[in-house]
Amino acid sequence: MTNAQATVVGRVGSIRRYPIKSMIGEELDAAEVTERGLRGDRAFALVDLETGKVASAKNPRRWPNLFEFRAAIAGPSGDASSPAPVRITLPGGDVLTTDQADVDARLSDAVGRPVRLARSAFEGATAEGYWPDHEWLPAPDEAFEFEFPAGSFFDGAMIHLITTATLNRFQALASDSRFDLRRFRPNLVIEPAEGIDGFAEDAWIGRTLQIGAVLLRIDSPCPRCVMTTLPQADLPKDPAILRTIVQKNAGNAGVYASIIQAGTIAVGDAVSLL
Repeated sequence: MTNAQATVVGRVGSIRRYPIKSMIGEELDAAEVTERGLRGDRAFALVDLETGKVASAKNPRRWPNLFEFRAAIAGPSGDASSPAPVRITLPGGDVLTTDQADVDARLSDAVGRPVRLARSAFEGATAEGYWPDHEWLPAPDEAFEFEFPAGSFFDGAMIHLITTATLNRFQALASDSRFDLRRFRPNLVIEPAEGIDGFAEDAWIGRTLQIGAVLLRIDSPCPRCVMTTLPQADLPKDPAILRTIVQKNAGNAGVYASIIQAGTIAVGDAVSLL
């Protein structure tokens, strides 16, 4: 594919990876994008030994403290069949790695439920989510179950991106809240070119983005859930985050993308719309 009809729409402002599903992840200067997303992203997950379901912060009633765990890859990222060890910082500050013999026992103690660490996605993997009891939600106070795309621990797509224009737009609509990008757990944060504002990435759905050699197809909007409202680090619990998204942009913030062509990306790279 050539650049002849490409329009520069911004630059990569941040790259983020989450080696263990629903834990806080890591910020990167550069990353390899494979056909399965950022190398090392969502490589591991916790599995509830009672239910067999994957632990997800989408259900904070069952998993209230997952955002108190931090995960970062401890070496070369490996591949899907043999991911690199991940360093986990527990809520109390203790550190362990995914290749330790006692990792399941220590994680079980820390999350308060018996779990095992899944080192690869498995057939039929599911997780549970929960809609809080707010009248402005379509299904308040209801739990739901969802499956993962085959062979992955991703909720909806291999890549999730959001623009700072969208974050700024929501911030203007609800100035008492903090629309910090950490609430949205993107892989890529795009800083739009001058003159591009509002929910910019919504207009890219169905189009292709080019970042260096990487080509991404923008497939769909990203629907939001209770995870955006949960406390993490210095961010407080804030139901107004989700209420604003539901009322002002049909419950969506950011977009899902699939990989057309793999490659390497870095912070500062130009982002072009084809």
